[in-house]
Amino acid sequence: MSDQDLRIGLIGAGKMGADHAVRIHERISGARLVAVGDPDVDRARQVADGAAARAEHDPFAVIDASDVDALVIASPGVVHEPLLLAAIERGVPVLCEKPLTPDSKSSLRVVEAEEARGKHLVQVGFMRRFDPEYVELKRMLDAGDLGRALLLHCVHRNASTPPGFTSQMMIFDSVVHEFDTARWLLDQEIAAVSVRWPRSSAAAPEGLIDPQVVTVETTGGVLVDVEIFVNCGFGYQVRCEAVGEHGTALVGADSGPVVHHGGRWGGNVTADFRDRFGTAFDQEFQRWAGAARQGGVDPAAAGAWDGYAAAAACEAGVLAQTTGARTEVELADRPGFYA
Repeated sequence: MSDQDLRIGLIGAGKMGADHAVRIHERISGARLVAVGDPDVDRARQVADGAAARAEHDPFAVIDASDVDALVIASPGVVHEPLLLAAIERGVPVLCEKPLTPDSKSSLRVVEAEEARGKHLVQVGFMRRFDPEYVELKRMLDAGDLGRALLLHCVHRNASTPPGFTSQMMIFDSVVHEFDTARWLLDQEIAAVSVRWPRSSAAAPEGLIDPQVVTVETTGGVLVDVEIFVNCGFGYQVRCEAVGEHGTALVGADSGPVVHHGGRWGGNVTADFRDRFGTAFDQEFQRWAGAARQGGVDPAAAGAWDGYAAAAACEAGVLAQTTGARTEVELADRPGFYA
């Protein structure tokens, strides 16, 4: 590329896409939004107008546009595969929000297409890899500060769920982050998944099993437990405690101001993921934009193989929900291209 700003095309003008449009327009240096594509052209126009970009009703028109240097995909996961394959064919760097695709077979096709292209072009939006607390926990584990890792205790809580949210979505939309986090923190693959649950909360919509406890076994012998509670009512919490042979470390402990007033004490709980991980999203996008200016993606970020591995773990998790049995994760052999 020349010295001009990275020209970004955004596909998807929903809640996540609108948030990313503001991020690119207001907080990412060396980049600007030039086009927003969404089948709902009115919604695309509303998002585009706020960033001085143009609106397109056809997402593929954004991918094919000559003035688009890189792409952000924030559309529903069910349409990711054809968008990603088109971007890879054109050779455009992509930051794709999770999931890479909604199942492991289609994710593997994306992996194979990128490998055939011979260049790393796909980055998956697992933003926890850029959160300062998680980055420090990764450093401690890599350095051996806690000794060998033995356990990870994870908590993932949302205040409420939108209409139509299912028990399976608790795995594919929420625990998928813990799957990627565990793989990244430990440098190990996920070998098996089990799911159990207590009685459901009275706040859970009819038909939703909430909360659940997901147990993950890694190839390196670490055990990971995840409490997923998506109608907790009080806010958004994500925590992870690593237990090593010589110590423990906890991230996400709501360490903001603790106030004593009127005979009570307390603090604040973040409202949603944008409040908790806003800094991580900004850092993720800034580093991706810098790598995309060079025609690639950030090597420290989650790539296409990571997206595929997460999808395979999610499939095992949903099968474990259905059967109540420990379910092994089936992974293809990892190509040297992703070593």
